[in-house]
Amino acid sequence: MEPKIGLALGSGGSRGFAHIGVLKVLSEAGITVDYIAGSSMGALVGVLYGAGYKPDFLEKMAIQFRRKYLLDFTVPKMGFIKGDKAKQLVEMLVNQRKLEDLTPRVSVVATDLKKGEKIIFQKGDIAAAVRASIAIPGIVVPQTVNGKIYVDGGVIDRVPVSVVKTMGADIIIAVDVSYFDDDPDITSIYDVIMQSMDIMEREMGKYREIESDIMIKPILSHIKSTQYTNVQEIIEQGEMETRKVLKSLTEKIKDWKERQHE
Repeated sequence: MEPKIGLALGSGGSRGFAHIGVLKVLSEAGITVDYIAGSSMGALVGVLYGAGYKPDFLEKMAIQFRRKYLLDFTVPKMGFIKGDKAKQLVEMLVNQRKLEDLTPRVSVVATDLKKGEKIIFQKGDIAAAVRASIAIPGIVVPQTVNGKIYVDGGVIDRVPVSVVKTMGADIIIAVDVSYFDDDPDITSIYDVIMQSMDIMEREMGKYREIESDIMIKPILSHIKSTQYTNVQEIIEQGEMETRKVLKSLTEKIKDWKERQHE
């Protein structure tokens, strides 16, 4: 009997490409991921992996990625970016699959803007759920689903450890790609918003490490969440930090199996 492995993939803009490196190393080590919960960029990587894209292919796709593929500027009212391009890209890549069709199972985390509640999408339209989860407040126009207004999952649960736990995971791996810069170069409204979210994250993060069995924190201190020119390096950081925890992870899997025979 094998333990169910859960992966909580955090938000962090372009730093979220590190999740591909994590998946790559786990796959190479023969560790099967049974559940994924993702916020924002973590949700995007999670659903693409669940749709059958192998880490090597995701890496190639990420390296070819350009910001223009996602950016569709609009007259600011609820955000600068419409988000239609991002939604269409996800729709094309998942090819009419629903969330319940994904293997492993994937939960997408978003925030109900009016109620201030965490919403977990586990069924239905993948593109709408991901579009809701990546709607950075003030930057990307919120996503409306069934009359409700949603914004970035990172606002309420940046690394959704508790979500993957409720999915049934026995061992939880959390991947936190956030970084708090105490001397940032703030030159745009995007910098203001992202730094504000990083401040919130710093306060919430201490509890998350306790809840997860394995915490992976790629060292991405010099990379802005808006930076898409260092994709290869970001993925490699994810790989490197995952290799560091492999021994600990295999020991936890072994311990879990031994407890089942007691």
